[in-house]
Amino acid sequence: MSPESSESAVKATIARMKSERPIVLNFSSVTERPEPTLDEARTELAESIGQIAHMIFSKKYGPLVGTVSKTTAETLLKNAEENLYRAKGDATLVIQELVDRAFTSKKAKSPKKK
Repeated sequence: MSPESSESAVKATIARMKSERPIVLNFSSVTERPEPTLDEARTELAESIGQIAHMIFSKKYGPLVGTVSKTTAETLLKNAEENLYRAKGDATLVIQELVDRAFTSKKAKSPKKK
């Protein structure tokens, strides 16, 4: 290799390095996509369940098994979420009542008069 060709190769390499974006090694701020909402996550999970059901059961039960299982899974997930929300409220009320009864002294309650 002649000195002129090696010098031009070095210049070309340096020019290419300057034109490319620098490597980012900051792994703490991954900006792939924003966190999905609960509805989006539920829909994605239901679609995945539908695709798996279609791959496994479509030959035996027909081509609509994936679509039916997708809508069923989405409905079940939504109903489970609503039931959990209601159960959380009920549990909160029960725990609050138990705490009130456990930590309320007997003297603080109205004394019985004879």
